[in-house]
Amino acid sequence: MTATSLKSYTVKDLAQMARRRGVQGWHSMRKDALVKALLKAEKNGASNGKARASKNGAKQLRSTAPASKTAKTAAKRNGSANGSAKRKVKESRKPAKKVDPKVARRIQRTLAEREQRRDLAAMSNGKSRKKSNREPHDRVVLMVHDAFWLHVYWEFTRQAVDRARAALAEQWHAAKPVLRVMQVRGGSTTNTTESLVRDIPIHGGVRHWYIDVQDSPKSYRVIIGYLAENGKFHTLARSNSVTTPRPGANDPVDENWSDVMEDGDRIFALSGGFDETRASGDLQEIFEEKLQRPLGGPMATQFGAGASGVIPAKEDFKFKVDAEVIVYGQTRSDAYVTLSGEPVKLRDDGSFSVRMNLPDSRQVLPVVAQSADGREQRTTVLSLNRNTKTMEPVIRDPAD
Repeated sequence: MTATSLKSYTVKDLAQMARRRGVQGWHSMRKDALVKALLKAEKNGASNGKARASKNGAKQLRSTAPASKTAKTAAKRNGSANGSAKRKVKESRKPAKKVDPKVARRIQRTLAEREQRRDLAAMSNGKSRKKSNREPHDRVVLMVHDAFWLHVYWEFTRQAVDRARAALAEQWHAAKPVLRVMQVRGGSTTNTTESLVRDIPIHGGVRHWYIDVQDSPKSYRVIIGYLAENGKFHTLARSNSVTTPRPGANDPVDENWSDVMEDGDRIFALSGGFDETRASGDLQEIFEEKLQRPLGGPMATQFGAGASGVIPAKEDFKFKVDAEVIVYGQTRSDAYVTLSGEPVKLRDDGSFSVRMNLPDSRQVLPVVAQSADGREQRTTVLSLNRNTKTMEPVIRDPAD
């Protein structure tokens, strides 16, 4: 230690240092004398034990001395740390920020719409059940529209969709309903191969789809299911197989079921209904439901070898009477016409006709025509009432 450094200490600090170093008469010395005595003690070489004591004393003096800048900085840091910790505790105790109810409703509505578009059973369990007492079941029916178009119709139960949800597990939330078009090769049912043509995304709320195909004639089948993001495909149902005709070989079939009813046997034959190797019970069932009559009989001879598998006539005597109604009219050729909310196809002269089944009940059918620019609209409401009564059968004895 130097004299300059020692003079920076107070008399009290120097006296304590002198006492620890064993300086005689330290309690009566002034500051200058204490400095000289400490320098002399260092020069004489105090013992190792006394030197260590002096160092310990110096450290103790520095700890008892007024706080230096370093000590103050440390204290400030400790204080700021304690303050930040207190703030964190307060922030953690604060309640979570409430979500805007409008935003929450918008999110819920978006999720509900997404789930509805994924649900292929929604329409099968709703509208179809209101129109018929028949319970829906899982089926896919493929029909030939013409050489370049196929028409597929499907129906699924709630259980089928629930099974798909369980099978896909965590992949369900990103899975999409898909219509998978397969090309069928091979002449016999025991030696056929299928290759993927393409996947067509579909959505809930509809029950039919039109598929464009190329290079006719070819045979096709469709599979409907859910495709997950990882490539996993869960099948709901497979359709019957059909073969498209050569281009120009047949007149096109109109897309409305009302027009299909007028030419149902021909469309049934084109879709392979009379072909035993490709026969589909679902295909025949859906046609008989729409046509409201059995298929087969004399129609088999009108369509050649493809219609050779005629359904044998049953011995039971059946008699069924039904009624239809034809709604027709005319407007401008560029107008947009709807019947009960469904679009109606207009002819070139603006005339139209729709053939509909007349159920045994009262019906209200609004017919709306709207101009091409949307500025004018005309509405006509038809009210129809049918009341059918079935009499008891009369059975006569052959001896009479």
